[in-house]
Amino acid sequence: MRLPGRGRATPWLFLAPALLLFALFKFLPMWRAVEMSFHDVRPYLGDRWVGGANYAQVVTDEAFLAAIGHTVVLAIGQTGGSVLLGLALALLLEGTARRLWILRTAVFLPTVTAMAVVAEVWRILYHPAADGAVNTLLGWLGVGPSQFLNGPDSALWSVMAVGVWRGAPYDMMIFLAALAGVDRTLYEAAAADGAGVPRRLWHVTLPALRPAFTILFTLAAIRSLRVFTEIFLLTNGGPDGSTEVLMTLIYKLGLERNELGVAAAGSMVLLAGSVTLTLTVRMARTGTGKEATR
Repeated sequence: MRLPGRGRATPWLFLAPALLLFALFKFLPMWRAVEMSFHDVRPYLGDRWVGGANYAQVVTDEAFLAAIGHTVVLAIGQTGGSVLLGLALALLLEGTARRLWILRTAVFLPTVTAMAVVAEVWRILYHPAADGAVNTLLGWLGVGPSQFLNGPDSALWSVMAVGVWRGAPYDMMIFLAALAGVDRTLYEAAAADGAGVPRRLWHVTLPALRPAFTILFTLAAIRSLRVFTEIFLLTNGGPDGSTEVLMTLIYKLGLERNELGVAAAGSMVLLAGSVTLTLTVRMARTGTGKEATR
């Protein structure tokens, strides 16, 4: 005899272990962070309620404002750069030939390589002397040697280049999956109408990739807003705070200076920014979809 409601309960039984882990290691710590953001956290002495003072410090402190600015610049630069480079790579490596699979695997390696290894390799490439690898290439182009990670004016852009180099292969794979679903007869019809490669790209390929663009802009932007490892390993926020971002500043406040309440408030601001960005992209996509169906 089949028990009533058994069919509805079965999926939840399979989900229960994952939900329990999420509750213990995701939701409860998140709730604790919300509580800490309204307190002056004093271990062993008891937390003291400060209301919105921590948030006021986050939105008025010069260090936080500079970190927010650097985070936004990195998010825009890395998102745009990785998406455009990923699209270019996808268009170049689209196809079913065996050699293309080998090239795709080689291009995808930066994404699966440990960030510690990537950072050390780029630190060597960015050697600031005139005989450094990148400076040698710039010398061939007649450009003077750069300090890269050691210069306040160039460090942020150097880190951004590493992020673009590492994120573009991931975006390439998403674009390749989307390109596989494009109706080939559309290309044939466009070619029969006299459309060249640029017009086919603009009128056939890019409209078909619109869902992929939405996904990638969302993922890449959130990834860039939460950038930490690259900064921590390459510059640790230096020189002179020129590459300090929200994640590294929150880390330093919480684990080095023991200002846990302010660090928690900063993390809540970062969370709010990520949620706002996701909802904005989602609503923009919904609005675009409605206009397209009219």
